[in-house]
Amino acid sequence: MPAIRSLILTIALTLASVATTFATDAPRPNIVFLLADDLGGADVSWRGSPIKTPQLDALANSGAKLEQFYVQPVCSPTRSALLTGRYPMRYGLQVGVVRPWADYGLPLDERTLAEALQDAGYETAIVGKWHLGHVSPAYLPMARGFDHQYGHYNGALDYFTHDRDGGHDWHKDDHVNRDEGYATHLIAQEAVRVIQDRDKKKPLFLYVPFNAVHSPLQVPESYAAPYGDMKKRRQAYAGMVAALDEAVGQIVDEIQRQEMLDNTLFIFSSDNGGPEPGKLTDNGPLRGGKHTLYEGGVRVCAFASWKGRIAPGSKVEAPLHIVDWYPTLIELAGGSLQQAKPLDGRNIWPSITTGEPSPHDVIVCNITPTEGAIRVGDWKLVVHNIGKPREKVELFNLSDDLAEQQNRATTNAKMLRKLRNRFDQLASEAAPAKNAGPQPKDYQAPAIWGERAHP
Repeated sequence: MPAIRSLILTIALTLASVATTFATDAPRPNIVFLLADDLGGADVSWRGSPIKTPQLDALANSGAKLEQFYVQPVCSPTRSALLTGRYPMRYGLQVGVVRPWADYGLPLDERTLAEALQDAGYETAIVGKWHLGHVSPAYLPMARGFDHQYGHYNGALDYFTHDRDGGHDWHKDDHVNRDEGYATHLIAQEAVRVIQDRDKKKPLFLYVPFNAVHSPLQVPESYAAPYGDMKKRRQAYAGMVAALDEAVGQIVDEIQRQEMLDNTLFIFSSDNGGPEPGKLTDNGPLRGGKHTLYEGGVRVCAFASWKGRIAPGSKVEAPLHIVDWYPTLIELAGGSLQQAKPLDGRNIWPSITTGEPSPHDVIVCNITPTEGAIRVGDWKLVVHNIGKPREKVELFNLSDDLAEQQNRATTNAKMLRKLRNRFDQLASEAAPAKNAGPQPKDYQAPAIWGERAHP
């Protein structure tokens, strides 16, 4: 028996040594994840926009532009997909956003990216918009793996007063905060402070989900002034993009000042396509916008940059999804992907750095009880009014029909059948959708959002 115990101990120590070596050998970069809100896919100057985004341009050009990067059609689902590595349909967040009056949020049994990176020895911070639930303390950011929190819980808050529906929605470390100023400026300032005051013994995960450029369309006049030739709403939006760009530059500059540039991975994406394309935003040649399953709603401008690790000026044409960053970042951090719930995300580092093809055989744009879309290779299936008499099915070949104008559902029965079978299989795996419904008649915002969490 002593010999057996000795052997077991030796094996255990060996496994622990291997795990430690893996974590040590991993690159373990600082990670700065910049998430814009409602940014049009063509509303950056590297894609020809009249809106000037020099800071984003410089960062994008220093790394790889992700030309076929997918997210969800609206904001809460995209955020949950990033933080779990799982499609929102797996846990009921596939319909709409987490409303202010919702009695739910990101399910508590979902492991988050922040928790995984925290376990891997990272300092973790969120600076910006949460939008994944605030009904109780357990749903707030600092209970979901973040060491630091700054910003707001809801969407669509006033950029100057920081109110949503009359309730104050600005917080620091999940307690009310009364900092004054324009929200985009405050987010940039706090992100810079986090970088300056970080624990230098640990790598940093800094998640910066801006509320810009989501409505309300508010911006200091100096940012909108250069776009006086645009219609009023578009002009305000352009100014908001300019303020966002400036904020990104300030964060990058601080990383450089702190001599962290060589070991920092920057990631940028919008949370969905631009709303009101052609009027307010510009999604380029893509059909549709926010709320839709067409490319303009779910395919966004995105890039990744890491000096010395990602080739500057490169482009990645492989279809990728925001769920992919979860396993990719955890592996780069030397963390563990062992968990109870299976992942939809795949490690996309080879696609970004060495030109490997997409690791996906299918990408889910979204599947709800009434509609959905998937992509398989160059083919995309969109289904409306699922199971209803007026069900509509669309089949597109994105390789020669990027604008999704030629429905080939009636001319390619074999491909339609292949994608529909896969779609139906995935739909059968979906969890019941949570939905807060319309605003209750007796709805009244609290004086301070999240105060139920800290009475």
